[in-house]
Amino acid sequence: MMFKTALALLCFALLGTPALAQQQTFSAFVNELWPDAQAKDVTRATFDSAMQGVTPDPRVIAATRKQPEYGRPVGDYINGIVTPGRIKRGGDRAREWARTLDGVEKKFSVERWVLLSLWGMESDFGAAKDKWDVFRSLASLGYVKYRHPYFRNELIVAMGIMQKEQFARSKMVSSWAGAMGQAQFMPSSYVDYAADFSGDGHPDIWTNVPDVFGSIANYLQKFKWRHGLPWGFEVMVPSGFDTMKSRASFAEWQKLGVRRADGKAFPRDGQIQSIMFFPAGSRGPAFLVTSNFDVLKAYNNSDAYAIAVGHLADRMNGGAPIKAAWPSDDRPLPREARIALQRKLAALGYTVKEFEGRIDFDLRDNIRTEQRKHGMVPDGNPTLAFLEKIGVKAP
Repeated sequence: MMFKTALALLCFALLGTPALAQQQTFSAFVNELWPDAQAKDVTRATFDSAMQGVTPDPRVIAATRKQPEYGRPVGDYINGIVTPGRIKRGGDRAREWARTLDGVEKKFSVERWVLLSLWGMESDFGAAKDKWDVFRSLASLGYVKYRHPYFRNELIVAMGIMQKEQFARSKMVSSWAGAMGQAQFMPSSYVDYAADFSGDGHPDIWTNVPDVFGSIANYLQKFKWRHGLPWGFEVMVPSGFDTMKSRASFAEWQKLGVRRADGKAFPRDGQIQSIMFFPAGSRGPAFLVTSNFDVLKAYNNSDAYAIAVGHLADRMNGGAPIKAAWPSDDRPLPREARIALQRKLAALGYTVKEFEGRIDFDLRDNIRTEQRKHGMVPDGNPTLAFLEKIGVKAP
């Protein structure tokens, strides 16, 4: 009874209408969902099985306000991911699954260390188990229209997966947001990219490790992963370097005096384009990132996440730690402040593709322009001080 009361109060607080009406509204949500599911060839039996006993989950709604890649110093986030323990476990799993990884790498042309890194990031190499009912999680998000209609649509796709693959209802578990299995695929990603590498007829990203590797590799391949191209690497910039410079070929960077922090040579193809990235500002580590960095962001659209995945892959493969110190006072903008910044940049005439708080490299170049106008170091890194300069009051 206490849980039901808490749920009713949360619904009231979130949507501002009486609790009883909210309970009725959820029933209406389910009723309105059925024709759309039916149009996607979901049978009534599948629909009823998926939605049996499902109610809105207040924990799911609360979780939408917590994103680990945002609001936390980038260095702290990366150091919390790329730990000695995780590096060792990755090496152990590489040896355990060497033959499978040989086959996956040959078929999909994606390096094993990247696959292992994503596996480690998403499920701690399979040790972290999904605990949420995928249908309840997606229904909760669809019900409150969180990023509508994305999660509502994913709910219907999940029903189709259970039906097509004849998975038991109990197998359909996920993260709080509906990401499933050791690869953490959303239902639509499962449909588009899940691979049956083991050959048993069913892509199983929950318990079948070869399918997990094959699915991650297939995803990256479809997003144009380039085998042999680094995702990026830490660099040292010369004294007096003009941080307005953000895009150039490897050959051009070398002419400007940029060097790899690990002392290695740049890739042989000097014409490859890369972007100078200061994730914590010019006082912190600098990276040159390539198109493969964008592919990692396709898996999770976060710069910190992509650096962590790439760096973990490098470390498992014997690479060096990041050399430059992360600024102790690094305070990334919270999501609300990033959205306010995007709206301000749009008002100033810059092109802004979305208003979700993700600052892409085009916007970082726009930030550089504004930083220079206001006498700041043009490193493309938005800070509270920068917001004040351009007249944005941080939420």
